[in-house]
Amino acid sequence: MAAVTNQVESLISASGNGRGSSLLSVQDLRVWFELRRFGFGHAGYVRAVDGVNFEIGTGQAVAVVGESGCGKSTLMRTILGLNRPTRGDVVFDGRHVKDLSRAEMRAYRAEVGYVQQDPYGALPPFMDVRRALREPLIVNGIRVESEQSERIHKVLGEVKLTPVPEYLPKYPHMLSGGQQQRVVIARAMILGPRLIVADEPVSMLDASVRVEILSLLRALQQEHHLAVIYVTHDLSTVRYFAERVMVMYAGQIIEQGGVDAVVRNPLHFYTQALIDATADPDASNAATCRDVPPGEPPSLVRPPEGCRFHPRCPARIDGLCDVEEPPTFEPEAGHSTACWRYQ
Repeated sequence: MAAVTNQVESLISASGNGRGSSLLSVQDLRVWFELRRFGFGHAGYVRAVDGVNFEIGTGQAVAVVGESGCGKSTLMRTILGLNRPTRGDVVFDGRHVKDLSRAEMRAYRAEVGYVQQDPYGALPPFMDVRRALREPLIVNGIRVESEQSERIHKVLGEVKLTPVPEYLPKYPHMLSGGQQQRVVIARAMILGPRLIVADEPVSMLDASVRVEILSLLRALQQEHHLAVIYVTHDLSTVRYFAERVMVMYAGQIIEQGGVDAVVRNPLHFYTQALIDATADPDASNAATCRDVPPGEPPSLVRPPEGCRFHPRCPARIDGLCDVEEPPTFEPEAGHSTACWRYQ
């Protein structure tokens, strides 16, 4: 194990790890998976997350946007403490998550709620709603039945599953997709978290209920002054939920800023491609046809040299974009991008 760690360390260039005063600070985070561990006969690493930095303050809603395979879910699992960083750190309210003991990790996870993508898969089929919501209370030492009942009734009311007694004995298969996701949100909220990680929370739901669930999450975020990380591949929903957006490509954040600034004036060609690929709800724009960069996302085992988007970029600078990885530039206040065009 030490040899593997040393090998990875030799491949990753050193960088500073300054500490911030925010609720959550992700510092030069790298999560690499060794291929040999998964049965592949040759050496190498999948660089799922490769040098990510950002901070989130209390009460802030931030969206992480990118296509499948860009590293969004790996990033979230690492924030939740389910993956161990290869390098870098996740710091929550001054605590380094990778250094937490088992007891400290349990306390940490009580402060960080998780809303999964597939509500039916997230709920045990053999547990009714009452038991599904009691489970995290019992695990965290809340065993007085009156307190359990009070918390369960309160949180079900907050997610609009009323009358509460009608839903308590129901099993997941007896609920609609939207109702299942409300139970998942209730379970994430029941311990009074300070941060919610919502991983594609509406992608498995009917279009008719997506706005309802996003509106519910937004209302809970504002009422309880929660920090929320909203993970999605759909930029069309971001402007209705988040204040800031971070765009991921091939394991890296290539643009971030305020939602309005990023959507109205994307600085990176990949962000523009995501916007162009988003369905426009305005019927008058249905006939508008835009160019989308050709090609596929790069392999995270052997990512290209330089900018990882350069093989698909229509404005790449030969001899620079294909040689040297771009740093982060800030052409506008609070709006940054990793693109050599802004040097």
